[in-house]
Amino acid sequence: MLEILHRIVHEVNVAPNLEAALNVIVEKVKAAINTDVCSVYLTDFEERTHVLRATAGLKKSAVGVVKLPMHRGLIGLVAERAEPVNLDEASSHPRYMFIHETGETKYHGFLGVPIIQNRRVLGVLVARQIEPRRFDSEEVTFLFTLAAQLAGAITLANSGTELDNRLSGAPLRRFHQGRPGAPGIGIGQVVVAYARANLDVVPDRPSKDIETEIEEFRNAVRRVEDDLQKLKTNLGDALPSEDHALFDALLLMLGSDTLVTRTIELIRENNWAQGALRRSIQEHARVFDEMDDIYLRERASDIRDLGRRILMHLQLDSPVEAYYPENTILIGKDVSAVQLAEIPLERLAGIVSTTGSSSSHIAILARAFGIPAVMGVEDLLVERMENMQIIADGHRGRVYLSPEPTVLKEYQRLLEDDRALNSELSELSGLPSETTDGYEMPLYLNTGLVSDLGEFGMNEANGIGLYRTELPFMIRDRFPSEEAQINNYRAVLESFHPRPVILRTLDIGGDKPLPYFPISESNPFLGWRGIRISLDHPEIFLTQIRAILRADIGLNNVRILLPMITSLSEVDDCMLLINRALDELAEEGHQVKMPPIGVMIEVPSAVYQAELLARRVDFISIGTNDLTQYLLAVDRNNSRVAGIYNDMHPVVIRAISQVVEAAKLARCEVSICGELAGNPLAAPLLLGLGVDSLSMSSGSLLKVKWVIRNFNRNHAKQLVNHALRMENALQVKHFMEGALDDMGMGRLVRPSQQNDNFGRR
Repeated sequence: MLEILHRIVHEVNVAPNLEAALNVIVEKVKAAINTDVCSVYLTDFEERTHVLRATAGLKKSAVGVVKLPMHRGLIGLVAERAEPVNLDEASSHPRYMFIHETGETKYHGFLGVPIIQNRRVLGVLVARQIEPRRFDSEEVTFLFTLAAQLAGAITLANSGTELDNRLSGAPLRRFHQGRPGAPGIGIGQVVVAYARANLDVVPDRPSKDIETEIEEFRNAVRRVEDDLQKLKTNLGDALPSEDHALFDALLLMLGSDTLVTRTIELIRENNWAQGALRRSIQEHARVFDEMDDIYLRERASDIRDLGRRILMHLQLDSPVEAYYPENTILIGKDVSAVQLAEIPLERLAGIVSTTGSSSSHIAILARAFGIPAVMGVEDLLVERMENMQIIADGHRGRVYLSPEPTVLKEYQRLLEDDRALNSELSELSGLPSETTDGYEMPLYLNTGLVSDLGEFGMNEANGIGLYRTELPFMIRDRFPSEEAQINNYRAVLESFHPRPVILRTLDIGGDKPLPYFPISESNPFLGWRGIRISLDHPEIFLTQIRAILRADIGLNNVRILLPMITSLSEVDDCMLLINRALDELAEEGHQVKMPPIGVMIEVPSAVYQAELLARRVDFISIGTNDLTQYLLAVDRNNSRVAGIYNDMHPVVIRAISQVVEAAKLARCEVSICGELAGNPLAAPLLLGLGVDSLSMSSGSLLKVKWVIRNFNRNHAKQLVNHALRMENALQVKHFMEGALDDMGMGRLVRPSQQNDNFGRR
């Protein structure tokens, strides 16, 4: 059964559209458990019905015609309970419904299992038997396990069907739901971001020159043939006879007409060589995947390997010149910082990722650049979306494919509303971030690239509260030299002088890998990252500290921040290395000084050691992104649990309160540099908790300033006292939305809401 299960799931995953996927399910399940009927009903939430979408055993004419109202019949019962229903005599059950169109009058045994994704019943998988029969526990478990694995594949296949409908002019669904990543609305043309030499993610693109594409493909095939012949010859007698046969089989595949001819056919259908190759390899591999013989099924991996080899030659021999439309929406399965950096910012209108959440690194970068982003849209067939016009709604986490004119018009209006709000906020530029009772709350800037230091952020911020030094490392192909780092840090320090600049030491690992320093771990966020890597590789840390100290000569506005601190000994070890760098530079004749040193509070252990840490350092910065992740035990890049991640959870507020109280005992400053600092809803709470400063992306500066200028500290403390008594993040969010509404600032959290009272300026 396990082997059958794996094969069904695989075939569904590679199915080109929903109809094909569902037909695979019903045919294979019917045979696997030897039942008379297998059917799939999918839920239409708009019409509130369960629709028969595929069947093996009932009348084919009933497919798409039979629609059962929600909460009616045995199908409705399975959906309501969200658990299997197993009956030996279905007709005796009070919820049984007779449906003439399906021809089911002669069936008695019934087994229905729900198809569930993200707590939502997408449909019901049903097996029926002519004779009265209660399906045994193994059969129930098989269907239940299969249904649990099929939900995502069905959703993805449904997206394929929708894209086919688009080509035929049929309407698409209203929108695809993801998670808000960065606020704003992006309307533009899709450019697919994909990893090189990965055949599965190569997008479909129109061919610029069909004959040239065909010739480049033939050349790539010839090069792979040459490579394989050389490998076979070089290995000679050392190669076992069965491997000789494998090389011969691969060469035979390359020389056969089917693979080459089919790819050329797809190129002539106006798909570029790389996209045509992907589709051809998928088709050929699928034939082997469906074979019963295990040895033959394994040949599918050989075909895919051939495809990767041909793709590499296509990419090396025929590099594609990047083209970015005026309003580019960058879409990918896992968009990286490097892919983002390749696009001119003035052309980037939005970002959509099928993975991640609002606290993913790419979402944080999007907010820093002021670019709308939608994360975790799992049901997009990215490789088929190149050049498509879409809307990315970063406020609600929605993506509209080929939007209808009425939808497009409405979103263009909302885009204008956003621009109008930003225009009104600009009136606050240059004014102090001061409460109504005269208390000044400094607002700092989070950044990571010199090119990101726009004129607005440089003029508006009190300094840089978090400079992510890893970003310059991430866009290179090797570790930057000490001199290269000095030039980079010096430019930042000079730009803000005499205002303070906090440089966080290298913080890689987790969701921030370096291409030339790969880290592969099963649980990267609990693994080798942050200061742990720096201490294990003191040569990297010392080079960076030397560069920071030398860059600060004559300026004296740098502060050093140590990330991912979990113990006092880590701080002590870092201080030894910093003092060593100071001594070395002094011996070399450099006039360096010890700058203020701070630590990041990002893990629970640091919260409980806050007072001891505060006595060792000059300042503390709370990184609420990771702190929330570790307090709530939620991987912030995992879209499946993104709904659980919320930095306004009462436990996060309590942790911040505990750190602030502990730091004040040691007379140590506390700032917030996580995304919570840039959230207008959280600003009054952080003010009331007694935080000394906030650091955020440039796009949040004026929004947070508006909030600060409309509250006083006593009011803020009252809000904190109420929030700390609440039980969950949703209660806190609604409570703070009400507080901002009362002050006439609801537009900050509901951008499309009209509000004539712009509040105190």
